[in-house]
Amino acid sequence: MNYFAHETAIIDEGCIIGEGTKIWHFSHVMPNCFIGEQCNIGQNVVVSPGVKLGSNVKVQNNVSIYTGVICEDDVFLGPSMVFTNVINPRSAIVRKEEYRETLVKKGASIGANATLVCGCTIGEYALIGAGAVVTKDVPAFALVIGNPARQNGWVSEYGHKLEFREDDTATCPESGQLYSIEDGMVKRIA
Repeated sequence: MNYFAHETAIIDEGCIIGEGTKIWHFSHVMPNCFIGEQCNIGQNVVVSPGVKLGSNVKVQNNVSIYTGVICEDDVFLGPSMVFTNVINPRSAIVRKEEYRETLVKKGASIGANATLVCGCTIGEYALIGAGAVVTKDVPAFALVIGNPARQNGWVSEYGHKLEFREDDTATCPESGQLYSIEDGMVKRIA
């Protein structure tokens, strides 16, 4: 093994787990999952069949990542955040053929206790506030908060709220990276 799994973790057959990944206490990685390199899967995490996690994904304690979820590289999933995979679940009705894909793009962070309703795409470096309930797509670099989640600004790749000047540019206070806003979308320009 080129990864670490705590003795209480369960890893089912058919999984591909990247080098340097750590899987902690009481976590269960179900069949046919792909987990990239240098990931950290916290305590009491369930990774359902067929889930795909890129490299350097950090999954905090008590998260269930259901079938249909794809997380690209450098995604952060906060403690006890929630994914769904069926839009109208019923105990007595099997809807496994109705799973909807949820895509969390590179560098996005999802805060503690946030909920993502299935079928959404979370853009690159977006920041979902703690406790937010996301019911629709979130643009790249967007900061969303509340229930239902509403955009409350823009953030840098380092997670700092961006303050745009009159020329529609902003600078990250930590990295010095330069951003522009055009047609209601933010992009990094330097």
